[in-house]
Amino acid sequence: MNYQKKKVIVIGGVAGGMSFATRYRRLNQHDDIIIFEKGPYVSFANCGLPYHISGEISTRSGLLVVRESLLKERFRLDIRSNSEVVAIDSVNKQVTYVHDGLTSYESYDQLVLSTGAKPIVFPISGTHELPIFTLRNIPDLDKIMHFIKESKPKHATVIGAGYIGLEVAENLKLKGLDVTIIEKASEVLPIVDPEMGIFIHEELKSKGIHVFVGNEIKEIQNNHVILASHDSFDTDMIIMAVGVLPDSILATQIGAETGIRGGIKVGSDYQTTIKDIYAIGDAILVTNQISNQETLIPLASPANRQGRQLADILSGLPVKNQGSLGTSIVKVFDLSLAATGLNEKQLVGKNIEVIHLTANDHASYYPNATSIYLKVIYDKDTELILGAQAVGQKGVDKRIDIIATAIKAKMKVTFLQELEFTYAPPFGSAKDIINMVGYVAFNKQQGITKSIQWRDALTKLNDDTYVFIDVRSMFESMAQGTLPNAINVPLDQITDMYMMIPKDKKVIVFCDTGIHGYNAEQYLKSQGYDVYNLDGGYNYISKMLKENAHV
Repeated sequence: MNYQKKKVIVIGGVAGGMSFATRYRRLNQHDDIIIFEKGPYVSFANCGLPYHISGEISTRSGLLVVRESLLKERFRLDIRSNSEVVAIDSVNKQVTYVHDGLTSYESYDQLVLSTGAKPIVFPISGTHELPIFTLRNIPDLDKIMHFIKESKPKHATVIGAGYIGLEVAENLKLKGLDVTIIEKASEVLPIVDPEMGIFIHEELKSKGIHVFVGNEIKEIQNNHVILASHDSFDTDMIIMAVGVLPDSILATQIGAETGIRGGIKVGSDYQTTIKDIYAIGDAILVTNQISNQETLIPLASPANRQGRQLADILSGLPVKNQGSLGTSIVKVFDLSLAATGLNEKQLVGKNIEVIHLTANDHASYYPNATSIYLKVIYDKDTELILGAQAVGQKGVDKRIDIIATAIKAKMKVTFLQELEFTYAPPFGSAKDIINMVGYVAFNKQQGITKSIQWRDALTKLNDDTYVFIDVRSMFESMAQGTLPNAINVPLDQITDMYMMIPKDKKVIVFCDTGIHGYNAEQYLKSQGYDVYNLDGGYNYISKMLKENAHV
């Protein structure tokens, strides 16, 4: 067989680049594969960086996923770390790179850009000498660890309450520092909807972290931080975690087409608009599989998948870039929050239905059961699932992974009733919360139940045409609180007490979770009332009522 040997250059390692290189080597034993990495490490766990700050990941070496020597020996990769590619000649197929101050050149047949993303850093007004850090790679981590060791700071300020900001804040707190988070958006974790992010906000505050949302730094004088809200405090260090931008400078220099925030445009084969130059990972624009819109999803899992897919494509296999959902998860002290697909903010104006549920991660009678709070959004017309978010101590990863799989499979929300899960009391419930989503969606689609969302219910609290009925017991209502002017009609007494509910008003019934409210709704409907069940119950609306009171 007449095989023509190829030289493939990869610019950038870590998730996308190394996933590509190792898969490509398995499929192409004779080609030359060269990886240029401008930093010292070609394969490291950047998702694990915050956890070394606290010592949760005890050794720095534990962050090095695969040793460079192993990659060279096992996969015969020509790895050139501390070598920065500074220019690409796409006509003559050659790259220019700098190593130890010396400029050299290397030719290629095919070129893969896995340049990743760079942290956003913005200037802060004022006169100060406070150290400002970012956390994107091991050298960044080394700077933070050195400062903590040598300067022994007492207070740290984290700008940004996204995933990285929250992970950094948690681990600085566990390290023993006093921590303040500043987030410009109106809630922490702007990637999710506010009634889900509020759980994380409360968890942060319960652990002693100071949180300022809808706020930003106005200026710093010496080590004194002054916010736009006029709040102020002293700090010893700042970590900027306000997000990342695609590192696409090499692509733009050669005229490759870019889009949102500089993300590199690629086709179904990951090829850029320049022949024989491909791109993967955090630097590229991906198609959201639900909206079909271009977006940026700087996550490790999609980058790994893209690297493998590109290796398959360049090896002639029938694979193509199909986009991503952006499924993700974050741990914040004792809670985890996971999400997939689109959030409600991104679906404004669409014909959607929303379901909020609360259930235990496993059988309630088995020890240590904890609550899962789950939100699912679906299209009313097609019944296709559009997104989901979940928060809780345990089990949220499993449930969101199931829903992400259902979305990929284009499964209707009502079909979730049919899913079968392993069950024993330590692991789950005979009626899992995912099945419950299917049951509730079926009831909604069939017109068996009418629900009202917390946001709409808040606007009805002072509307005389509505009456709120709390169907919990009097003791539950007194212990947990209730809504303003709500009438307590316990579910177990509703057949005797329902006549005290005025029939000339629209009735909104609620309990903690929505389950008892549904039962009350069905009875009152049979008695001729125009009745709605508060979706998700008091668990969700109470948090947002309290939050709105603070605004």
